[in-house]
Amino acid sequence: MTTLLQIAEKVVNTAQPGEQLEAYVSRGSSTEVKAYGGEVESFTSASSAGIGIRVIVDGRVGFAHAGTLDEDVIAETLQEARDNLTFSEADEWVALAEPDGGTPIVHDHWNESVATMPTEQKVQMAIDLEARTLGIDPRVTGIRTSTYSDSSGEMALATSTGVRATDRGTGAHVSVSALAMDGDETQIAGGYDVNFGPELLDIEVAAQDAVERATRLLGATQPNSQRLTIVLEPRMAASIIGITVGMLNGERMLKGRTPFLDRVGEQIASPLLTVTDDPTDARSFGATSVDSEGQTCRPIELISAGVLGGFQHNTYTGRRSGEGTTANAVRGYRSSPGVGAHAIVMTPGSGSLADVIASVDNGLLVTSMSGLHSGVNGISGDFSVGAEGLMIRNGSLAEPVREATIASTLQKMLTDIVAVGDEVEWQPGGSGAVPIAIGDVSLSGA
Repeated sequence: MTTLLQIAEKVVNTAQPGEQLEAYVSRGSSTEVKAYGGEVESFTSASSAGIGIRVIVDGRVGFAHAGTLDEDVIAETLQEARDNLTFSEADEWVALAEPDGGTPIVHDHWNESVATMPTEQKVQMAIDLEARTLGIDPRVTGIRTSTYSDSSGEMALATSTGVRATDRGTGAHVSVSALAMDGDETQIAGGYDVNFGPELLDIEVAAQDAVERATRLLGATQPNSQRLTIVLEPRMAASIIGITVGMLNGERMLKGRTPFLDRVGEQIASPLLTVTDDPTDARSFGATSVDSEGQTCRPIELISAGVLGGFQHNTYTGRRSGEGTTANAVRGYRSSPGVGAHAIVMTPGSGSLADVIASVDNGLLVTSMSGLHSGVNGISGDFSVGAEGLMIRNGSLAEPVREATIASTLQKMLTDIVAVGDEVEWQPGGSGAVPIAIGDVSLSGA
């Protein structure tokens, strides 16, 4: 059977004199089951494969892709990429990556149960998750969705400059959205469990998560407007830190579209905060040996004790900025490499979430935020999002609140971090997050 790497190598072996040639090949499959009322509401099983080809001559690039690995189509795609090159403008920084001589830390996150577990068992997991969620607390009277999903994917990369790379991985996920009622009041919240394969999933974790989140907000009212300390659960902290890391993207730096431009080496956050993009951490669902240009991945300390360490780069942004690649190229076969994080990891501090809460006299435990994409300005850092959660008084959780807005700037929030916990929670996207507390945040309510 022809491997993906052999397909890629066959393409790049046709490179013409003066031409750089790259082939990125991938294939994958996925399954999704949605259950409702003890029955299957929907079932989807899909597979895909494709190739993306880049041709570079004298700083001009041509790109084309195809959603098949048919040999004749690949030949047509290569010709299309060469044709597209004639329409592009020269860019002195455009060139393919070279072999970096690194020794990748191999992560074979391939769990065979994604392929070997019978479909009937996957369906039953979604049905059982719904039933279990309904059986925990009588106030949970309905389920919006109960879902099982999994995926597998593999890639291969070859270039005429000598780069050869392969990677593969699997993932599985169960999630449920619970509806809790108390009189006329209704609250909806979700829970999940995620792992590398279905045999590693625990529906009890997802069910308990959803029920706790839905029931603890029953009776929520709008809080009074005030300034206070907010405590972010790990998944909420992951959202804030993820937005911050998104502003440390080399593409945004080159365009001047980041509030942290020209601040490398400066204190941009509390000394309590250290954030690393560490694709070598095998615990992360984003762990990988090489980036999508075949460069060896390594830990990149983005923020060290509050000091900005640098920006993330692929080969192009690294050349143009003069900083070199940080092995942060990301892509699918349909596109040229962009820049992105692999596995954002927050360095743990001290104390559990309960300990962080206990350290706050007047605050809000934020359990959900809405409007993150529209409420955070990626250039100025202005921050204004909807929030729900539980008030904190004298170190103890108090009444639930909703219909509130928390506002500040991202820059101020980072510098006003007053506590970092030590309970690491791994997120579906690959982040390893811990609870944090941020002081002097504006809460707008009644």
